[in-house]
Amino acid sequence: MIAGIDFLRPGLLALLPLALLPWLARGRDAIPYAHVAWLPPDPLGRAAGRLLRALGALLIASLVIALASPGRPESVEVRTGRGAEIQLLIDRSRSMDERMLPSDWRTLSPHEIRHQTRSRGPIKSQSARELLSSFVAQRPDDRFAVSFFSASTLHVVPFTQHDEVVQAGIAAGGIHRGLSETDVGRALISSIARFDKRPYSGSRIILLVSDGGARLDEDTRLAIRAGLERHRIALYWIYLKGFNRPDLDMPGEASEAIPEVALHRFFASLPTPYHAYQAESSEDLAAAVEDVGRQQNYPLDFEERIPRQDYGRAFIAAGLVLAGLLLALGRLRLGALA
Repeated sequence: MIAGIDFLRPGLLALLPLALLPWLARGRDAIPYAHVAWLPPDPLGRAAGRLLRALGALLIASLVIALASPGRPESVEVRTGRGAEIQLLIDRSRSMDERMLPSDWRTLSPHEIRHQTRSRGPIKSQSARELLSSFVAQRPDDRFAVSFFSASTLHVVPFTQHDEVVQAGIAAGGIHRGLSETDVGRALISSIARFDKRPYSGSRIILLVSDGGARLDEDTRLAIRAGLERHRIALYWIYLKGFNRPDLDMPGEASEAIPEVALHRFFASLPTPYHAYQAESSEDLAAAVEDVGRQQNYPLDFEERIPRQDYGRAFIAAGLVLAGLLLALGRLRLGALA
């Protein structure tokens, strides 16, 4: 590597001495004079000859360097912005393919809600993807990771600041129908592990989007509690409440048997920040996503990987220009000799 420039094929640089060939060549044009001393001085012709040799040498050198593929090596730059590291953890169980309540559900009777929810409300998973996509587009300084879960967890996008990659990952959640089982505990433990070996640089969030809960065993609870505390991760749960599903703040000891309520109470007992949003309609979901965006806007240091920049094309372009000049000057010279 020379002055911050490396070569993919440095061995080809051994051909650079070929650039001396134009200076070693001798003219063999026929001279119609018996004695060279009789020729008048021609400084312009000599300068043109030197120029042609120099252009030829530069052309050969440019082509050799282009073949060696010079470039700026890949690097990592530390930058500072405002935002957070956000792990999107999206439920992809079969119940997420059901519909949310319509916007005017408060004006309907319970009988009407039951029937109209099946045909008129927005689909939970689709509505969530659209709002999360808008959420990502409005936060260019955040670093996002995308995961889906049902019986197991599928990590789709690692932490990145490239918006188009995150958008593609979110859209991928709508390809197939969901599965029947949901394991929130395993999904959270797997998502927490994605922060392992990442230097702490600012606000960290796991944004859980799900319409169901779970009763976690003690080992799972301990693992989640320890992981969130170790990595200093805030947990946000957007609970997509369906028709006839329980409220998270349902009072009474008997409600502990309801998976959603049990999960909410466990999250509320965590030593790390936690906030729950109960969304019954698409408007509630939009308000929840907007509130998350307002709360998490702190200074964030992050490393950005800059890909290798190839300079070979620039030397090829320079070689084409030099070749064009050589052809033009060569024709002018032949015309002058004619």
